[in-house]
Amino acid sequence: MISQRADLTFKDNLKQGRHGWIRLTPAYSVKVVQNVLEYVGKPQLVLDPFSGSGTTGLVCAERGVNCNLIEINPFLAWLSQSKVHYYSPRELNAAIEIAGAVAEQASQNEQFDNLWIPPLNYIERWWSPERLKILASLFQAIQSQRKNRKDSLALNLALIAFCRTTIEWSNAAFNHQSMSFKKEKISFNKLNEKHLIINDFVSYCEQTINSAKQYLLGSVSVQNSDSRYIHINDCRKYDCVITSPPYPNRMSYIREVRPYMYWLGFLNNAREAGDLDWQAIGGTWGIATSRLAQWEPGNTQIKNENFKGIIQEINKQSPILANYVHKYFVDIVTHIDSLSYVLVKGAKIFYIVGNSKFYDTLVPVEEIYMSIMRQCGFKNVQSEVIRKRNSKKELYEFLVTAEW
Repeated sequence: MISQRADLTFKDNLKQGRHGWIRLTPAYSVKVVQNVLEYVGKPQLVLDPFSGSGTTGLVCAERGVNCNLIEINPFLAWLSQSKVHYYSPRELNAAIEIAGAVAEQASQNEQFDNLWIPPLNYIERWWSPERLKILASLFQAIQSQRKNRKDSLALNLALIAFCRTTIEWSNAAFNHQSMSFKKEKISFNKLNEKHLIINDFVSYCEQTINSAKQYLLGSVSVQNSDSRYIHINDCRKYDCVITSPPYPNRMSYIREVRPYMYWLGFLNNAREAGDLDWQAIGGTWGIATSRLAQWEPGNTQIKNENFKGIIQEINKQSPILANYVHKYFVDIVTHIDSLSYVLVKGAKIFYIVGNSKFYDTLVPVEEIYMSIMRQCGFKNVQSEVIRKRNSKKELYEFLVTAEW
């Protein structure tokens, strides 16, 4: 019987240094990347076109393998770049000084009026007014350090610790597939809560800085762009692809990272969030959902014998969901086709994907991926089950592999 294997999910990453800096539920396991690299050996240059929080790049860097990452979400691209950077002793010392200065300034601040608050819709669901003011005071102190110092990379470590502080002191709950909000709020004496939050920030700074001391052997670059249209950089080509694209399950990745994106200025309003999700493969946030009603597939074909019937079955229940699934795989065809132009002959690709179910219609995602890879010219296409997912009984995670 195939088990859920928590060690092959993001949960195991939280225990492993830089990999655990910020929780991201859709992130896939460090062990999956390690297992693939052990199978491949030592590739010359790895590509992850859906890099998310940078798991593939960081594992490669730890093993002395060079890697390029592509990520459409600017916050995740920033986080990935922060994760795979080699921090010099000077930068680490600067980060320690920044953490201390921020904590001192926030502790002394008794004036909570006129603090900048991120324009996050329904922000009261995330934090109580009291906690929000304390977090805003911390953020103001970090911004003061930005003005006074040139150590932007060191400052990134403090911002990562701040992101972790915001989520740990929020009402967000991660007890199912994505996230929800707690009904009961734990409250403390106002003065004690201020010190507790600031002390947690300092503690997270220390943890982040300590793990940032790790020496990375490989070189990793991060590109904030659309993986549907991959371009060759510096005439280099890849002999290995290790990635996990978004699954076609209507789970918006924007939702989980939205608070960080507003705090750090990557988003300014809900329209921007919807636009970004529309650009991302499988995105469904806000306006991205309404645009599906007008979407047309164009001339792109999905050469899978069951695909048309699957779309028709979903369409009986929801034309918008049928369009969602159809668009997802049209985007994947565009991506796989562009991928073929940046690979060397004999390159191996590894895709971790999950199947989906809409109403009573099971979407065999792994089989459709295999069909798309074949229609784009890949050979030796195979699929194997990795684990049972913690959701509906029919849902599994697969490793789809092929060779160029």
